[in-house]
Amino acid sequence: MSMEAHETGMSLLKTPEAQRLLEQTELSPSAVRTCERDLTQYLQRYLPWFYRKEQRTNARIVIEGLLSGLERKTCEPIARQHGVQRKPVQFFVGNGAWDDEAVMAELRGHVRQELGDPNAVLVVDASAFAKKGTESCGVKRQWCGRLGKVENCQVGMFLCYAAPGGHAPLDRRLYLPEDWAADRERRKKTHVPATVRFQAKWRIALEMIDRCRSEGMPHGWVAGDDEFGRCNGFRAKLRGRRERYVLDVPSNTLVRDLEAAPPPGRRKVPFVQAREWAKRQPASAWRKLTLRPGTEGPLEVEALSCRVRARDAKGRIGAREQLLVVRRVVEGQMQIDYSLSNDRQATLGELAGAHAQRHRVEQMFQEGKGEAGLGQYEVRSYIGWHHHMTLSLLALWFLRLETGRLGKKMSSAHGSAGAWDLQRLVA
Repeated sequence: MSMEAHETGMSLLKTPEAQRLLEQTELSPSAVRTCERDLTQYLQRYLPWFYRKEQRTNARIVIEGLLSGLERKTCEPIARQHGVQRKPVQFFVGNGAWDDEAVMAELRGHVRQELGDPNAVLVVDASAFAKKGTESCGVKRQWCGRLGKVENCQVGMFLCYAAPGGHAPLDRRLYLPEDWAADRERRKKTHVPATVRFQAKWRIALEMIDRCRSEGMPHGWVAGDDEFGRCNGFRAKLRGRRERYVLDVPSNTLVRDLEAAPPPGRRKVPFVQAREWAKRQPASAWRKLTLRPGTEGPLEVEALSCRVRARDAKGRIGAREQLLVVRRVVEGQMQIDYSLSNDRQATLGELAGAHAQRHRVEQMFQEGKGEAGLGQYEVRSYIGWHHHMTLSLLALWFLRLETGRLGKKMSSAHGSAGAWDLQRLVA
């Protein structure tokens, strides 16, 4: 940096805007200055997977743009910010001939190196991206969790790593609805590979878990919400792989208490809804537990568990499992979660602790969409969606590493910019 640029950078740090950003993020100017150097070093690990020189240039441009303070982090404003032509950047993201699966494999290896822990939790979840029109691959009217209703959207499947040392993205896959998968014309128009077939969401989740297993990603649990827990097939496949799970189930899941005595005249205890079983338990059965640290102090819950067998919507009775019920007060309202686990020997604290890690995937979505442009894309093809998500998750993983390095939490509570934006103030 020249003396003139240095003096300009120092004067920028004294501006009210810079001071406000620094105060919000609690970063010192010296810490901020290291972000560009760290990003350059970080990208050295990934750029070799972009085989051509122009691909490596565009990868850096896009990732820097995703980390910037741009209001809209799509290709056109990113290209304009860097003073380059729009079309090469758009082609790179939308249809560039680079292997996003190889990049994601490198990211998982990096996560394993930095956070790998045998007690970590693999958290599966789906996230919807509201879209207008009908041209984007996989878009249709389907459940959008963010909006809490059926809406026109694309749905992505994601896998998050929740470890004692932090959390990180591991994988992503676009969910292709059955009608889309069967439509040759739309498949051709959006460049869906011939090998891609319709898969239920739980089967996509299982493939992502299998990929982590094959790559040696250490973990002790699999967790997910009731979209996955309600599926007997998913739980059975995990048991077959000897994976420990703690998966949420709907409150009306029918369970048979295997620890209670049958009522008079009955050979077995009848099935009841999980919520009804919990209501019948005496106050003395609930145990207070202090779990992971939370944003407002340690997470305190009340929990109980019982060995059960569950019945699915088709009346099929599953294997012996452990029912976990966790309740806590959230914003003045009682929140109760019901989960099933195949580890019948785990302590209540172990079960509740693994279950508490499920929030990490929601935190990942919040950070990704708020800080790394996860939901800001204009690609329509199957390949383009995966390219964008890969680049966005690379940007997010860099932010997670910087957060760990600085020992601070990344937050958008005040609308503050990320570390990369602060770096630009002193560039």
